[in-house]
Order: sequence, then C-alpha cells, then structure tokens
Amino acid sequence: MLSISLLNQIRSSEIEAIARRFPAGARLLEIGAGTGQQALELRKRGFDVEAIDVPSSNYKGDQLFPITEYDGRNIPFPAASFDVVFSSNVLEHVRDLPGLHAEIRRVMRPDASCVHVLPTHAWRLWTMLAAFPDGVQKAAQTVRERKRGGSPLARTGRAFGVTLAVLRNLFYPFVQGRHGERGIIFSELWLFRPTVWRRNFQQNRFDVVHEEPMGLHYSGYFVFGAGWSIEKRARLAKRLGSACHLFELRVSKAI
Repeated sequence: MLSISLLNQIRSSEIEAIARRFPAGARLLEIGAGTGQQALELRKRGFDVEAIDVPSSNYKGDQLFPITEYDGRNIPFPAASFDVVFSSNVLEHVRDLPGLHAEIRRVMRPDASCVHVLPTHAWRLWTMLAAFPDGVQKAAQTVRERKRGGSPLARTGRAFGVTLAVLRNLFYPFVQGRHGERGIIFSELWLFRPTVWRRNFQQNRFDVVHEEPMGLHYSGYFVFGAGWSIEKRARLAKRLGSACHLFELRVSKAI
C-alpha cells in the first residue's frame, strides 16, 4: 500500500484545490482526519480546524495534528458549530451514510458547506491492476532479504516459510477484497463513479454546488513509489483518470 510519506505528499498537493473551496478564516471540521496532515495544512492557511477520527484508525501512530476520537456515528460537537465540514477518502468507509449525513447537517451552520473528496472508479480499476506488480515486487523483496539474511524468516533459515511468504504475495491480487463498506471489489467500479456519489448526496438532502476531478493519478499500491512526481501524476490523470473527485455541497432548501 501507499507509504505514509508518499500519502502525505499527495494529500498536501490536493489540499491546494480543496482549500480554495473554503471561506477565509472558516471554522472547519475534518471527519476521518487520518494522520492529520491535511488538517495541519489547513490550519497553516488560517482556518480554525477541528479533526475527528475513530479509535481504530490505521494512522493513529502517525498523527501530526491533535485529533479527537469519536464513535464513527455521533459527531462530538454541538449543533451549528461549523462553517465547513470536510472529509477526504472517508465516506466510502462509512456503513451508515444516511446517519452520518444527518450528523453533518446538524453541525453545519446556516449557509455552511461541506466538501468531500472521494475515490473514483478509475482509482478502483488501477488499484485492482496495480496489485499484480505490487505482489511481484513484494515476493522479490522477500527473496532478496532471505539471501541477505536480513529478514526474520531468513534468520531462522526456514526456506519453507520464505516460500509461503512469496506465494502469499503472488496470489493476493487474485483474492483482493473491497476497499469500502458496500458491495464487492468489482461493484466498486460502479459504486465509486461520481454519478453514484452525486445521487447519494441528493438522496440525503444535499445539493451539489460544485464538483471537479482532483487531477492526480495514483492507485492504492506503492508500485512506483516517489519515482513518479506530482507533476507526472497530474499528466497521467488526463489519460488514465483522476484518483479522486471533489464535491462541494450545501443543505438542500427543498422540502
């Protein structure tokens, strides 16, 4: 998977487009803040930022910003607390989306907005495909470490254990699981389409006032690492598709 350093580099680049959607000096809530990299970047830009995430976050040991833990259902702030609610690659992991949407509406001030950045079907496709070279890379790394005597398996001298590790890396791409909380890996090719997200927002009393592709191409695997610059990823996005799509929403005034 993507390394923390590369992920932070990508998120820092994306924040430039995201921050343009926020009013100057806004009080902002980030849901599912992860490492807090983007919350930190937003605070540096003069926003008053609160960040929340679940206790089981994979990034808990790599946090760069104060993050309040919450139960994943109830946002721990009073009603009408924020000018902007923001999330990046979070909603696909939420099982009860209508419940979270209701909580978001509750903590939004009148005329507030929310901005969600979400993975696309292009990201899902290229992540499925990138798992194959990633598995080969990991298998080769296991063999190299055994030859150098650098891995725990190699130090025990158990070639059988190394063989199992190699086979596991090579066969994992054939049994990949889904990324989000709904459907299966193949249905995510449909579920992650911007048209499907747009319909979800409309069904949950939000109007889409702006949307745009984030303009960077990457997958969920660390196949090329930092060897691909942000500029190259931007060029590739025009041909291979943007990994993420941005939506800016306001609460619908229609009854």
